[in-house]
Amino acid sequence: MAWFYLFLAALCEIAMGTSLKMNEGWTRVLPSIAAIASGLMSIYLLALSLRTLPVGMAYAAWTGTGAIGLVLVGIFYFQETANPVRLVFVAMTFIGLIGLRFSE
Repeated sequence: MAWFYLFLAALCEIAMGTSLKMNEGWTRVLPSIAAIASGLMSIYLLALSLRTLPVGMAYAAWTGTGAIGLVLVGIFYFQETANPVRLVFVAMTFIGLIGLRFSE
């Protein structure tokens, strides 16, 4: 169940980052509320996962999954660049997360 909480926490982290991009410096109300709510939910779910997961590994998985998700949101939704070097480093991050998951 802890890994499920951690996965949901990462999804909330992605929602928070996306909302921060869309709130235009806290000038748009709904994206600002979404950023705060998803950020708080992300931290809450991370805390639930930490009941059983090691803190270093869980935090790395949470931030890494959120980072990969936000890179993909940036590429597909905000039309950010997807050059090969960037994609290689995203893949390396993903491989690192898989390694962390199976290193317990």
